[in-house]
Amino acid sequence: MKKLFYTAVTAMILQSCGHLLDTIPTDRYTIENFWESEKGTIGALTACYNSLTKSGTFGGTATVLWEETATPNAYNYDNSGGFNVIALGTHTSATNSAIINDRWNHAYEGIGRCNMFLARVDRSPLDESVKERMKAEAKFLRALYYYLLTTYYGDAPLILDEPNITQERLPRTPRAEVVAQILIDLDDAAGVLPPRYTTVSDIGRATRGAALALKARVLLFEASPLINVSNNAQRWADAAAAAKAVMELQGAGYALFPNYRNLFMLDNENSSESIFDVQFKAPEYGTGFDVVLRQYNTVAPLRNLVDAYWMRDGKTKEESNLYDANNPYANRDPRMAQTIVYPGATFRGSVVTAGTFVNTGYTQKKYSIYDEAPNSTIPAVSEINYMILRYADVLLMYAEAHNEASEVPDQSVYDALHAVRRRAGLDPYTLPSGLSKGEMREIIRRERRIELAGEGLYYTDIRRWRIAEEVMNGPVHNHAGNPIVVRSFNPQRDYWWPITDRQRELNPELQPNPNW
Repeated sequence: MKKLFYTAVTAMILQSCGHLLDTIPTDRYTIENFWESEKGTIGALTACYNSLTKSGTFGGTATVLWEETATPNAYNYDNSGGFNVIALGTHTSATNSAIINDRWNHAYEGIGRCNMFLARVDRSPLDESVKERMKAEAKFLRALYYYLLTTYYGDAPLILDEPNITQERLPRTPRAEVVAQILIDLDDAAGVLPPRYTTVSDIGRATRGAALALKARVLLFEASPLINVSNNAQRWADAAAAAKAVMELQGAGYALFPNYRNLFMLDNENSSESIFDVQFKAPEYGTGFDVVLRQYNTVAPLRNLVDAYWMRDGKTKEESNLYDANNPYANRDPRMAQTIVYPGATFRGSVVTAGTFVNTGYTQKKYSIYDEAPNSTIPAVSEINYMILRYADVLLMYAEAHNEASEVPDQSVYDALHAVRRRAGLDPYTLPSGLSKGEMREIIRRERRIELAGEGLYYTDIRRWRIAEEVMNGPVHNHAGNPIVVRSFNPQRDYWWPITDRQRELNPELQPNPNW
């Protein structure tokens, strides 16, 4: 069911207050009287959520889908969103990539709104218990926006006060300090918020499950070889504990949705698998997911991703007797056909040919309304929610973190992976016993790539695993194995995005990242 957005918020609360006149109007909202009503307070919190829908975060036309094209999974022929130049290694600090500029701006927009809310909500006449929950939601959102900054740019100015002009010249705060604040905010939020939404009107609001799941994701990144901290063993253990807390959260009822394809359909939004979604609603707050996938094909899967899928028997195509090079799409992991449209498949009532989707021969099915139904029209605005956090990801985060924190993988790692593979329809879904830590690591990484394909998470995965230069340097191939373009990844530079020239002009205190 689609969550209704709160009352629209006026622009005045989204900016710093400036100098106020002594006479405050009583016939309209101002920065001062906005908090005197329940409606105004709710509108202010809505503004904090609204930043999730921006092009630099999880909204815009198709930001989260285009991010997949900066990985070996997909190709973006026209640089939509600025991701193709990132994939090619030709992005600049000037900048020729819209996302590099927008993510910084829109993350700080969201942070500013959260800080304004936290600074002023106590003026509201709402019940104290209601205000405490709303503060916890704002802290969760602030943590999420700061997570975007620390994950893509590294160091970033840490601002916890409401917007004011003195913040324009702040230097970058070491990312370890920002991450520490993220974890404080998430712990604070988890201590107040309910395990999961309990009423229809709560759908889409932050919960304890969301705070714990985001904490696991943050710690997973912090434990990675990219960060190279001395206490990474403890970070792995802490990440596993946070994920485990979601899995054992009383009253949450999280579970894998029975049908993988239907999980990403409009009718099944906010399911048992959903932990935290961006609540899109057409036409007010929608995306271009359907147009991008069906008409423009700017998220075109690559042959490398297709080859990564297991066979139906749970083995790789190199290991399985089921693989037929002359019919490479037969007997595959069912998630392949539920995620990717390939030559020979039936799509919208017609058989797909190599020329149907000219960029690679493929298109993505996940996060679109399209399937086998003929004559379906292309909506100008899509309203399918984007799941920032879902339960299958939590299971995979737990498996990865616990495997890394242990000498050898124990049964709980197998159990988490088996749950995901069983839902996928692999037969058998069980893994061989006695796997080493390294063998299990490779299985988990492949499983993450397959289960989360098309969801925009693989770019961060290949960076935190510090394998981007291994998988991003060289040609990418279409369905027939023919090269399309040659990509490049400079490990001395490209693990972090640049602070743009424009931002450094506005604030000379922002030092550039190495080699930018």
